[in-house]
Amino acid sequence: QVHLVESGGGSVQAGGSLRLSCAASGFYRALETMGWYRQPPGTRDQRDLVATITEDGIQNYADSVAGRFTVSRDNAKDTMYLQMNGLKPEDTGVYYCHTYFMAFGGVRKHDWGKGTLVTVSS
Repeated sequence: QVHLVESGGGSVQAGGSLRLSCAASGFYRALETMGWYRQPPGTRDQRDLVATITEDGIQNYADSVAGRFTVSRDNAKDTMYLQMNGLKPEDTGVYYCHTYFMAFGGVRKHDWGKGTLVTVSS
């Protein structure tokens, strides 16, 4: 019912910047809290919280990215962003978009995007 598409990943050197986007589409009443999660290299099921943002704009960050990354959203476009500055090699991984949403019928659900790869070289 929600289709999430991430974009903006790529390869950069340490200290560089990237901006990720997550566009939501589909059949739902409203998007709620959205977030970015990172799957570290070599793992299969692990997804670490990077940042979340509520529909009212309240942000939450992992300690490892606070002060370097900024999460934002455009509710008119159903799109979330992640501005990543001062990238470090340990930021490397697949970045997944996640959202909670209210489906028609009043049921709260959640879903994931397919991910975008970020590679930071030293």
